[in-house]
Amino acid sequence: MLKIGITGGIGSGKSVVCRLFQVLGAPVYDSDARAKWVMSHDARLREELTAAFGSETFNAQGQLNRTYLARVAFPNPAQLTRLNALVHPHVGRDFEQWAAARQAEGHRYALKEAALLYESGAYRQLDQIITVYAPAAVRQARVLRRDPHRTADDIQNIMGKQLSEEEKMQRAEHVIHNDDAHLLIPQVLKLHQEFIG
Repeated sequence: MLKIGITGGIGSGKSVVCRLFQVLGAPVYDSDARAKWVMSHDARLREELTAAFGSETFNAQGQLNRTYLARVAFPNPAQLTRLNALVHPHVGRDFEQWAAARQAEGHRYALKEAALLYESGAYRQLDQIITVYAPAAVRQARVLRRDPHRTADDIQNIMGKQLSEEEKMQRAEHVIHNDDAHLLIPQVLKLHQEFIG
């Protein structure tokens, strides 16, 4: 079974592209959603996070205190690196188990959606990479519509922490253009046919 990564900057349309692949029957691993689940349910990771960031990392009900963790880790590059170094290996193992189950079900390929595919090192687990591309101005406008709580500065800050779109396109085997000038469905159908061989 082919393991294919799908990445792109904030607002590029990764999730829309993944939904199209799902309609075609492809299983999709959502790294962000799974990371949140693993952080809450993996006992060893819970211990590591509490040791690294303190008892406030989880609330009295045992739920991940995402607000606290974001406040402690995101503004501090060293703390963010520490958080990622703890979380990414556990998510990597979770993905391997998930992929093995999809292979056992007979799927020809499966997708792993992750904004930080290269930055986290997760690309090493994968056979091929798709980058979903949209120009920065288009991405910013989309995120401002989608996330009214974010400012233009917030979005620029997030973009600044992600690998450039140009670098992602150079490193990927496939590029899907989601720039409002290209149709998405034909691009996804073409790749689907290629992946199922």
